[in-house]
Amino acid sequence: MESRLLEPRTVSGRPSGTGGAAQWLRALDQALAATGPALLPVPGDALAPAAVRGMLLESMQPAEPLERSDVALVVPTSGSTGQPKGAMLTAAAIRASASATHSRLGGAGTWVLALPLTHVAGQMVLARSLDSGTDPFALDLSSGFDPTRFGELSRNARSATSGALFTSLVPAQLALVLERGIEVDAYDAILLGGGAAEASLLSAAAEAGATVVTTYGMSETCGGCVYDGEPLEGVDLALDQTGRIRISGPTVFVGYRRRPDLTEAALTEGGFLTADLGRLDAGRLTVLGRADDVIISGGVNVPAALVATTLSAHPSVRACAVVGVGDPIWGQRVVAVVEPAGTAIPTLAELRAFAEPLLEPAAVPRGLVLVPALPLLGPGKPDRERIQVLAALAASSHPEES
Repeated sequence: MESRLLEPRTVSGRPSGTGGAAQWLRALDQALAATGPALLPVPGDALAPAAVRGMLLESMQPAEPLERSDVALVVPTSGSTGQPKGAMLTAAAIRASASATHSRLGGAGTWVLALPLTHVAGQMVLARSLDSGTDPFALDLSSGFDPTRFGELSRNARSATSGALFTSLVPAQLALVLERGIEVDAYDAILLGGGAAEASLLSAAAEAGATVVTTYGMSETCGGCVYDGEPLEGVDLALDQTGRIRISGPTVFVGYRRRPDLTEAALTEGGFLTADLGRLDAGRLTVLGRADDVIISGGVNVPAALVATTLSAHPSVRACAVVGVGDPIWGQRVVAVVEPAGTAIPTLAELRAFAEPLLEPAAVPRGLVLVPALPLLGPGKPDRERIQVLAALAASSHPEES
């Protein structure tokens, strides 16, 4: 079979409106069955400047034949350089992921689509809907995520569905829903991914009656492939000699569009070598953070994500990110960038006292930057570059306080 061409489909400012979702569902169904072209989600005017779309199309070259005829979806993703890459997902990988998700959740069900179709998580909601033979209930995202509209859609979906009801959210969305007092117990499961979930958020969700399943994965693995620390059926996890997580199994991508160099570096020893560090305890995965997000303080490697997760459990912390700032004594000083919870303002002394019994000495923060809201990027992920700038500016202005 000859390699198919890509069809670039624009995701507009209304990426999940009812009509848009229905059109995408049909197109994805055809791509999976090889009766239609493979799909390339391209952000529309309301989601990205024309220059960004132009750079994406230039990198993906949709008019050129695909490297493989079994590719059904090419999901744009960006590395640390910000240059677009296209993760090529086969029809078999997408189907395997959707089927494994339903198997883990106890059976197929109806899905509420509340994530952009420019991201793999939104596309996989459509794929799971196809796997279950149901039409998704799609949230209008033209004005951003509105928790009130999400609550209304959830109630409508629950009343119209006799079987299981699922949705997929990022932590920032779930936090907004809980803050507004929106009911979340209509769902049999809420998949929560796109970033680390803070302990305080998971606790608040449980108190509200939500059944939350934390997920780990990325575009290269058809989205989440590890649920609550346990790999989905067929997925194998391993760590390389540096502690980086390697994922293998039927949901792994087959390469980056038009980048054989990046493909060769990423697909090693039969699996996808991620940029994340992890720990495996009897097969259960704990993600420690990105391999390039390690702070070397006093000669000790400090996983920034582990420190952030620890500090996020403090009752006065709503959200937290941790970065390293240059220090003449320590090499790098561990600095916490914190969004306070309500009117309770944590101090550095309080956070240090909280962290000391839980972390090794080098990981205990030596600086604190308070922000009204943690800068976010993409689907609810912390904007690491902006957070680093905030910490560096605070350190230069108030080195004894930052």
